[in-house]
Amino acid sequence: MARVESLIRGYYAIVETPEQAGPLLAHTRIVQLRNKRASAQQLLSAARKLRELTRKNGVAFCVNDRVDIALAAEADVVHLGQDDLPLEAARALAGHRLVIGVSTHSVAQAQAALAGGADYLGFGPVFPTASKDNPDPVQGLDALATIVRLADRIPVVAIGGITPNNAAAVARAGAAAGAAISSVLSAPDSVTAAKQIDEAGWDSSRRL
Repeated sequence: MARVESLIRGYYAIVETPEQAGPLLAHTRIVQLRNKRASAQQLLSAARKLRELTRKNGVAFCVNDRVDIALAAEADVVHLGQDDLPLEAARALAGHRLVIGVSTHSVAQAQAALAGGADYLGFGPVFPTASKDNPDPVQGLDALATIVRLADRIPVVAIGGITPNNAAAVARAGAAAGAAISSVLSAPDSVTAAKQIDEAGWDSSRRL
């Protein structure tokens, strides 16, 4: 398993199915499976297919929300939201078998995740997003830069409204990566959109 810093860099791909991931694998280091509507059985089946695909392509595999599915599918990473299994409980179950990321939407949440030993943070929404039914309040680039400084050497993934057009500004705020769903999957050319985000100049030494 590579270091977290090398996995969380550039375009952070999020997909609902293994089929969506296939064309994007050349432009990402990590793929997260996120499907809120799937049953546990459906999610495990998709996770196992995506695990095989990512392993063949040398890409890390992350499961959203579900520690049990991540372990059963031999994923590398699990990403937890604020309403998912608490970080302490997730670590007790997974031990060091999984890298654990946590979505945060405020300084207080980020501080709690860091204190709990999160391996990386998600932070946002940085911009308005249509990928969530009830999104948290938009945080903006200045708040993102604050979280990056707070996290210090822990990678921060910018979430919410990340597009090829704003990815460079997100990178300048110090984020290690930008997670994108609709701006890539709904783009006329999803491969080009993924490539543009991945090549947006991600370098945590460049901060606002």
